[in-house]
Amino acid sequence: MSQTTENKKVRVRFAPSPTGPLHIGGVRTALFNYLFAKQNGGDFILRIEDTDSARFVQGAEEYIIESLTWLGLKFDEGVGVGGKHAPYKQSQRKELYFKYAEQLVASQNAYYAFDSNEELDSIRKQYEAEGKAFIYNHTVREQMKTSLAMSSDELQQRLKTETHWVIRFKIPENEEITMRDIIRGEIRVNTNTLDDKVLFKAVDMLPTYHLANIVDDKLMEISHVIRGEEWLPSLPLHVLLYRAFGWESPEFAHLSLLLKPDGKGKLSKRDGDRLGFPVFPLEWKNSEGEISSGYRETGYFPEAVVNLLALLGWNPGTEQEIFNIAELIKNFSLERVIKSGAKFNPEKARWFNQQYLRQKSNETLAELFQPILKSKNINIDNEYVATVCGFIKERATFVSDFWDLSSYFFVAPESYDEKATKKYWTNETPPQMQKIIEIIDSQPFDKEKTEHAVHTWIADSQLKMGNVMNAFRICVVGAAMGANMFDIVNLIGKDETIRRVKKALSDLKV
Repeated sequence: MSQTTENKKVRVRFAPSPTGPLHIGGVRTALFNYLFAKQNGGDFILRIEDTDSARFVQGAEEYIIESLTWLGLKFDEGVGVGGKHAPYKQSQRKELYFKYAEQLVASQNAYYAFDSNEELDSIRKQYEAEGKAFIYNHTVREQMKTSLAMSSDELQQRLKTETHWVIRFKIPENEEITMRDIIRGEIRVNTNTLDDKVLFKAVDMLPTYHLANIVDDKLMEISHVIRGEEWLPSLPLHVLLYRAFGWESPEFAHLSLLLKPDGKGKLSKRDGDRLGFPVFPLEWKNSEGEISSGYRETGYFPEAVVNLLALLGWNPGTEQEIFNIAELIKNFSLERVIKSGAKFNPEKARWFNQQYLRQKSNETLAELFQPILKSKNINIDNEYVATVCGFIKERATFVSDFWDLSSYFFVAPESYDEKATKKYWTNETPPQMQKIIEIIDSQPFDKEKTEHAVHTWIADSQLKMGNVMNAFRICVVGAAMGANMFDIVNLIGKDETIRRVKKALSDLKV
């Protein structure tokens, strides 16, 4: 067990906002939380942070749950499964937060502010005109329309009659805050660089992310907050909020970004569209009908996606690259997560899927191939299809590649590769193909004996093995590619083989 988890039950949460499809970077955050929890015998919790009603997207919550389910990242508590700290949607917990905001006001760690958006915009423009940056903190809070600068009677009157007020956190003046991040080590920030963040808004009686996040993490007994580095600037505020409430802070770990393949900036949907790879776990259709590709629909195996994401930012310290989920749980550690961004490599992602495809049994692959065959009106038993899969899987990346690699096992070629024909089909070819027909037809087919007989004839006749066999391949396959020729003959049968050779002799003219 990690040194950081010795004396407390490990409880982590993945807390996405349902504002659109779950980015693959968010999936990696969920995965690292899951691995850490499982390694330490802890709980993995799914919380939906949906207090930003303006950005809520219909279907996004269901998409998040379906994505995690497809990847096998089963949560112990959360939306859809319940738990002792239900509900796990912030919109269903909104009555909780105001009392905590009031508690901070009562302890003089927060205050009411009545400035309108128009007034704040005007002040910001004034500061800009003077070449200064406006920070809402100790330098201005006493001069603004805040409860710090008004009597109790005026405050009560305003609270009764006005509905645009907010509660702001009162950042301490000129204090050096020292924080520890499991990945990044010690971080120091002076509070004079921070602003008094809004914690609660009267207009919708909802908390902002900062207050809801802290309160929920406390009430749900979260021991470790593992999240993206975009939340690193919020860390000082969150640490100060824990202190203001008198609560013990969880431990923090901020994960580096997933970067574009060239390393220049954060990986985005546009990069996937431009370079032809998914950035979402599942296909997503937006309100305008635009479809974004998903790893599942592209043909990736969930275990391959989990494996490739685990190695984006985490270094196992060995040369091993293929990890099943049990091995990931055993070997994962936050201390070996790198601080710098991790470049996404689309080719490496394809490589991972290829490795997992090769590991699957021929029977499993046959079941996955069958829907493609049925779509082409080919009904054939699984045993035959499994044998085909065994011949082709080393050359495939996705199951969707199987048809192009193996169609000749199911249907005779209707055309012949022009480049291969030009290279291998000569005046000498027709009599050579007739001889191959004779050899195949002369006795009951036996793969080893027939292959030996054909090869012996080619050698004794002082012909070029490559030219003769590729011409034979063109007849049967339609191109100079495919599995071992005598494996093909063995599977499709000698009668079908002879029929195809005769057809090619009729179709192909020198």
